[in-house]
Amino acid sequence: MKIVTSLSFQGQCREAFEFYARILGGTITASFPYGDGAPDPKYRDWLMHCWLEVGDQALMGADMDEGWAPNIARPKNGFDVTLHTGDKNEAQRWFDQLAEGGKVAMAFGETFWSPGFGSLIDRFGIPWMISTNPPQGWTPSQAQ
Repeated sequence: MKIVTSLSFQGQCREAFEFYARILGGTITASFPYGDGAPDPKYRDWLMHCWLEVGDQALMGADMDEGWAPNIARPKNGFDVTLHTGDKNEAQRWFDQLAEGGKVAMAFGETFWSPGFGSLIDRFGIPWMISTNPPQGWTPSQAQ
């Protein structure tokens, strides 16, 4: 089984997924615009479906109008896209790049459970948590 998070945007899906692919080293394997079937010509280039493969994981996305998804303009609430890695430098890089133009909720740093953790809302309004998996035997510094 594979559980895939589907993210919704208002015309920024293509830009967001290209941004995520660059940061995470993934590949967009599907990208279907509404095209001629769009209910309004202004949505022709919006994506009805986008799929990003990153290793054995994936993200799915689409552009939605308020008429189709009444809460689309509200801040995303109740979930985070969470990235885990054993490499603290990789986690820091992901965090820094995803935070560009967004809002940091918790600065990246050591916690009692991780050598490096942070949370943010990216410039597209998507909430992220970035976590470094602690190596076996790791303990937090005394400053915690």
